[in-house]
Amino acid sequence: MEKIAFVFSRSPHGTSFGREGLDAVFGISAILNNISLFFIGDGVLQLMKSYHSDNILARNYTSSFSILSFYDIKNFYCCEASLIKRGFNCNENFILKIDILNSYFLRLKLDSHDAIINF
Repeated sequence: MEKIAFVFSRSPHGTSFGREGLDAVFGISAILNNISLFFIGDGVLQLMKSYHSDNILARNYTSSFSILSFYDIKNFYCCEASLIKRGFNCNENFILKIDILNSYFLRLKLDSHDAIINF
């Protein structure tokens, strides 16, 4: 397996999927070098900087996305339609430097990976 894609499709709080996905990315990055992260659906909310998770008595783990570059992970893709549907624009101040793609090009990028893991 050479290329692996992690797809974040759920909101950051309310479930542990996002946090567990991020932990899996860190763990697999010790073994594989070619990792990409995709944010679709409610997963685009993982990219927002302005969370006040202390209001819901949760730890804000999403800030940990910003250290992924130290693990040589630099491929971050976001679904343009998902952003627009949730009221965001492509000029938002995101945690990561992401490539915003329409659904056609996002699918092409996903298809180029050997494995896809969804969180």
